[in-house]
Amino acid sequence: MSAKEALEQQVKDQADMVRKLKAAKESKERDKEWVPFQVPLRAELYPHLNNYLSERSYFNGYQPSSVDNYLFECLGAQEPLNLPHLHRWYRHIGSYSAQERGSFRASDPAELQHLKHCVQSQIAEEVSKLLDLKAQLVAEDGTVAPTNVNQKFTLKTAKGTRDYSPEQMALRLSVLNKIVAVFKKHGAVTIDTPVFELKEVLTGKYGEDSKLIYDLKDQGGEILSLRYDLTVPFARYLAMNKISNIKRYHIAKVYRRDNPSMSRGRYREFYQCDFDIAGAFDPMIPDAECIKIVAEILDSLNVASYVVKVNHRLLLDGMFEACGVPLDSFRSICSAVDKLDKASWQDVKKEMVEEKGLSEAAADQIGEYVKLNGGKELVEKLLSDDTLSKNKSALEGLEAIKLLLGYCEIFHISDKVSFDLSLARGLDYYTGVIYEAVLLGDASKGEEVSVGSVAGGGRYDNLVGMFDVKNKQVPCVGVSLGVERLFAVLEQKIHAANRKVRTTEVDAYVCTAQKNLVEERLKLCNQLWEDDFKVEYSYKKNPKLLAQLQYCEENSIPFAIILGESEIKNGVVKLRNVLSREETEVKRSALADELRRRLGELNLNGTVPA
Repeated sequence: MSAKEALEQQVKDQADMVRKLKAAKESKERDKEWVPFQVPLRAELYPHLNNYLSERSYFNGYQPSSVDNYLFECLGAQEPLNLPHLHRWYRHIGSYSAQERGSFRASDPAELQHLKHCVQSQIAEEVSKLLDLKAQLVAEDGTVAPTNVNQKFTLKTAKGTRDYSPEQMALRLSVLNKIVAVFKKHGAVTIDTPVFELKEVLTGKYGEDSKLIYDLKDQGGEILSLRYDLTVPFARYLAMNKISNIKRYHIAKVYRRDNPSMSRGRYREFYQCDFDIAGAFDPMIPDAECIKIVAEILDSLNVASYVVKVNHRLLLDGMFEACGVPLDSFRSICSAVDKLDKASWQDVKKEMVEEKGLSEAAADQIGEYVKLNGGKELVEKLLSDDTLSKNKSALEGLEAIKLLLGYCEIFHISDKVSFDLSLARGLDYYTGVIYEAVLLGDASKGEEVSVGSVAGGGRYDNLVGMFDVKNKQVPCVGVSLGVERLFAVLEQKIHAANRKVRTTEVDAYVCTAQKNLVEERLKLCNQLWEDDFKVEYSYKKNPKLLAQLQYCEENSIPFAIILGESEIKNGVVKLRNVLSREETEVKRSALADELRRRLGELNLNGTVPA
């Protein structure tokens, strides 16, 4: 077969793939029950479903529903052995009886809509591949391949990224301002670092997650990578500038070649908000302040109830040693334990034993410990544990946790902190205390207890020394907030409360009631701008008053200032409260003071009733 014939066959196969996917979508769209699939389930959708389940226990999030039962019946005896996430789900659903599956809860429309969009996105990707192959075929024939101007393609953002509307950006800026206010309250300064680093700076710092680093092409002899987080660049910054003492925050985008889950706030490009304390200080004092900062931020955002889980790497290492884990397997076993927030213990144990070669007895013993969580009483219990009490590292870790919990009591956050032995945080650079903030669902609404991690961090005393030629160590502890998930939670709350976000901070809108008053309108706007008010006006020469007032209502502008010929003659304006529609006549000379007073009485917290 010639190269051209092979390419033609690829085009044909890809076209068949697109037709089958579209047929699978359209056949079920006529049935409004829930998802665009048909019976029998087409094999072309298997990889997509496997990808969808990589971040979920079930198709409807974290509880089985009618969707799971339906798809299980569609699969029948076709157990997808070569697709790990789909296979895991198949085994889960298969463990229920037919009667139990029939009583699964009804599907959540929001999740089903997201699943539908995922299918549509997959079709778009396959169509894009087909167009690329056709373009190659045209070029193979010796004709000019179509340019992007004329070629049909799907206009979309890259996988794992998204655009943000004015409403979303207003919310994001409001959240970031509150976070920065807490950072500044604790005395932090801010820095910035490049979006990409020399690859050697990032290599070997993230354990198994290193495979998620985005590498860039050779740029004039420099091998570069997009930054994975803000912590390693911070350590490089300290070593390069010989800084041994700083309290800093940094808010910037980071990049991970991860499997995105857009509905859960998991992207390939996203913001991180980092707070770190570098310097040699007494044990657990700055560590406890980092946890206090997390609590203050989550309280100020009022997102939901939450818990800050804490653990210690020395305790984990001591526990692994006491359970018989070989020294060279500590980090890989730690990485497996770190998955317990997403996978069951049985899945984690299977990874330890079958993939990482740990003995079943050692895995079972680890399993007994990682199920434990509590407070000071758990620390005391473990200090007298026959296995852990004989291990030096474990004892040091337990004493450190005991001290940390005592400081948390002083900071009045002990009710928000849980000592949890399942917390591992797989990044290689952690050396001491580790912590993670998790939002809790509302059990009364049938929500899964854990909504997801929104902050994490810990102590990393050896990272800076890795960049210093003399291996000079600078002890550090810090926390990173996953603001994308916080944004997603807050957006859902605003939508559920039927509220909308103010997209501008405009204080007043200058209106005219008659024609040919554009110059007077501009004069008044200029006067208010010079008095530091945020003011808008219509760009039409003779706008209708009703249209101007409607603009104020639609954009949640609190006040309208109305000018007419009589008002100009008498040196006054009408100050209108847009929400109540109450109008008051105010002298031009007193307008600034009166408007400032009225604004001070309002509580413009960024959202208004929809």
